[in-house]
Amino acid sequence: MNRQLRQIIATTDVHSTFDSATPMLAHLHAARPDSLIVDCGDFFEGSGYYRLGQGRIERELLTTLYDLLAPGNHGWPHYFEPQLHRMTVCANTTDDGGQPLFDRLRIQDIGGRRVAVTAVMGPQAFNAIPLHQRAGHHVSDPAQALREVMLEHHHRADAWMVLSHSGFAEDLKLAAACPSADVIFAGHCHSDSFGPVRVGDTLVVKARELGVGYAAAEPVGSGWAARTSAFPGSSGAPHQLASLMDEISALGLQLRSPLGAVNERLRNTLLDRRELLEEIAGRLHSGLGADAVVLNETALRPVQLGTTLTLGDLLAIEPFGNQLVHAFVPEPHVQDHDKLLDHLTELVGPLVLAPAPLPPAIRTVLTTDYLADSYLGGRTHQAGIQLGQAVCRVLTTSVPTSDQSPEGGEQ
Repeated sequence: MNRQLRQIIATTDVHSTFDSATPMLAHLHAARPDSLIVDCGDFFEGSGYYRLGQGRIERELLTTLYDLLAPGNHGWPHYFEPQLHRMTVCANTTDDGGQPLFDRLRIQDIGGRRVAVTAVMGPQAFNAIPLHQRAGHHVSDPAQALREVMLEHHHRADAWMVLSHSGFAEDLKLAAACPSADVIFAGHCHSDSFGPVRVGDTLVVKARELGVGYAAAEPVGSGWAARTSAFPGSSGAPHQLASLMDEISALGLQLRSPLGAVNERLRNTLLDRRELLEEIAGRLHSGLGADAVVLNETALRPVQLGTTLTLGDLLAIEPFGNQLVHAFVPEPHVQDHDKLLDHLTELVGPLVLAPAPLPPAIRTVLTTDYLADSYLGGRTHQAGIQLGQAVCRVLTTSVPTSDQSPEGGEQ
């Protein structure tokens, strides 16, 4: 295809949300002849489509419809797959030897201008990657790395586009620190701030997440204009994507499998994930005899409940497949739980405890394998239950059998 590019279209935080993917796929396919299509990270993980498909759909979509990617903390290992690695740019992630993990930038001709496209990842997002996935990888200050890349390649580009997986508020700071950036496409934050917001001569703009919309930028006069929009309705995906749509439909059918009736008090409500975790933590504390239970609120997602819980509902509520394990409290924090909890909250968000406050001088807690392996002293042994299984037991009047769960096990 001989493409004459006139604009950049960016998505972010799609999180494997494909229940209503046709508008997104149809629009991106139609826009490809004159648009550079990019993503700002977290295209993977977050729904049953990822849990059942293990990234096949996401990989096919990205390699078919997209040109460049910023890495996200969700699905981090996928960005090192050969096809996706060639598409990924990032200026501030390196290996143990200080070598960039990805190409630092690409130069594209857009509207007759030489446009440099690079990306950065915020330290908070990087540190949210499970520890074993980022072993040997490092992140540096986004603003410093961006300034260095701009200084090194300033002679090659007329304009700079930045794909950021840092959060909208952080990108406003980045714009102030790097005034040479023309447009910063934001991601990672799941906030209601979309922009565009002008910081000096820089525009900060963010697409609507979960495949709902996109952000776009195009040259206007001597500068750039940016906007956000929802993907317009479509009667169907293009025939070139028919096999992909068939796979999405097949997985969607599996995800509609019923697991049980939703408990009456929770029917037709938007799930309160903190309230649910508090009930789960209380049950785990009393039922498994753990000294204490520590769970992070972001382990679950709020989902609109109906009268029947489906497999898709469950995997949307708990999309990450967390195992529950017994874990050591790091030795420096055995006598100072408040410091540990403050540190965890800063890294992963609000916590749910049982009992609250924690008993003095405990040495182990029941938690998720993610918290145990990444931020605590490592696991002592499995608890024999998954977080998703605990969620299902609280939400429904019946528990799914193993043949109703992904990958042959209860969830």
